[in-house]
Amino acid sequence: MKKRINNVNRAIIWLCAAHFACDIYTGFLNPIMPFIASRLGFSMSIAAIIISISHICSSMLQPIFGFFADNILKRFFIFWGLILVSVFIPLTTNAPNIILLLIFMILGSLGGSFFHPQSMGFVNIFSKTDCSKNMGIFISMGSLGFALGPLIAALITQVFGLNMVSYTSILGLSLAFLMFLFVPKLSNLNKNYEHKEFLTSFKEILSNRQMNYLMLISMMKSLITNSCSILLPFLWKNMGHTPFYNGAALFLFVFAGAIGSFMSPIVEKIFSPKSVIYFSMWATFPIMIAFALSYKNHAIISMVIFALMGFTTMLAQPVTMVWAQKTLPKYKSIVAGFINGFCWGIIALFLSILGLFAEKFGIVTILVILSVIPILASYFVKYLKENEQ
Repeated sequence: MKKRINNVNRAIIWLCAAHFACDIYTGFLNPIMPFIASRLGFSMSIAAIIISISHICSSMLQPIFGFFADNILKRFFIFWGLILVSVFIPLTTNAPNIILLLIFMILGSLGGSFFHPQSMGFVNIFSKTDCSKNMGIFISMGSLGFALGPLIAALITQVFGLNMVSYTSILGLSLAFLMFLFVPKLSNLNKNYEHKEFLTSFKEILSNRQMNYLMLISMMKSLITNSCSILLPFLWKNMGHTPFYNGAALFLFVFAGAIGSFMSPIVEKIFSPKSVIYFSMWATFPIMIAFALSYKNHAIISMVIFALMGFTTMLAQPVTMVWAQKTLPKYKSIVAGFINGFCWGIIALFLSILGLFAEKFGIVTILVILSVIPILASYFVKYLKENEQ
């Protein structure tokens, strides 16, 4: 029994480490995309579409991969997901044209789509107890990786050049090998695991009203984080800032989000799950107004405000994920695919035209308008049933 517990704890540690590495790569592109666009000769609106395609590939398919992850009882998706993302996302910086750029981004994004649902399902299954705590740590490690990704990519780009980013692949490949050694086979822990039918599973999930409300909450988080991450690097480049400045700003944004994810279970116990979600959704508008009033003349203050946006937005993510998995406990990986992936993909479809509006009306104006939407959507939080959490 003690050996089994040690193996499970070790598995969670390595899953957290792999999540950290995976999301380092997914964080690479936002700060350096303006410089890739400049080198290959395309506009901000085209760049927004390209990044949106990447988000769609890394997100929309997650529920499907989650379904297979819940059924095949193998570790296939966490290994190959990390391998794909660690090889092809860095290769985008070497793309000689927009076609190869898209191919590399799609393959790398599919790796993220492979990895996330199965790894989140594993964390839930392996945890047994303290699921909220372990999920908070797991998500915060991904957020920390996503925070470091822009900083690493921007620093390498500024000091050594875009082409050198591809050498970072060794980190992900090494961790994929270590996961193969140390993450137990799911079938060893779940010999009587129930097989799921595809249409039945998706129908049950999508017809569950509680799940629909939780997906809406996740979409609001994605709306704010992705719109800021895509548009603000172009704003800062237009203001004359360097790639490293872009990377540092996005690092603070997502690092603060990682702190929010880590603190989420603690705050939830002090207040309540609903209170955490309400605060996360209501705070976006006043924080964005503060950013809009400060970014031109008070760069340091605006960066602190930007980081605060990351903290408040990500504060509700672990609560939402665990709540959804407890609402439909039979579908841990599929539910993770919907909350962490599909919801992002739906927003990415909208963000594909965001660059056009930002070019016409201004980046900051669009971000302020978008920050009102989570407040309106928070109306539906009252329908969540806390006794199911």
